[in-house]
Amino acid sequence: MKQIQVIYWSQSGNTKEMADAIGEGIQEAGAQAEVIDVSAASVELLTQQEVFAIGCPAMGAEVLEESEMEPFITELEKVVAGKKIALFGSYSWGDGQWMREWVERMSDAGAIMINEEGTMAQDTPDSDALGRCRQLGAQLAAL
Repeated sequence: MKQIQVIYWSQSGNTKEMADAIGEGIQEAGAQAEVIDVSAASVELLTQQEVFAIGCPAMGAEVLEESEMEPFITELEKVVAGKKIALFGSYSWGDGQWMREWVERMSDAGAIMINEEGTMAQDTPDSDALGRCRQLGAQLAAL
């Protein structure tokens, strides 16, 4: 059975809730999901995967979290070419600029983006946002 990693960083729990919903969607679609905090994740593991998801909320002036997620993404950029990935995260301010820049960054590194605009939720994900996350999980499982 295919296993799909869902890597995330979350401060308030909103992005973790999204990661869990993506994991549920993966499992409901018949694959296995491994939801992992970025602090326990390995770029080396993802080099062996064809499909995965990564989530991070908008921080500061709409950037990725700088102490754990940013270094992880910088390392991942070196090996992401040809990988099918989905990006997700929550935000409280702004208009999603951090996600647009992140999608562009991963695309420029050669990743095949599954959700070209990223999957976002404002503040605490509501039932609609969690439903989109479950759909994204099912989509990942089908690849």
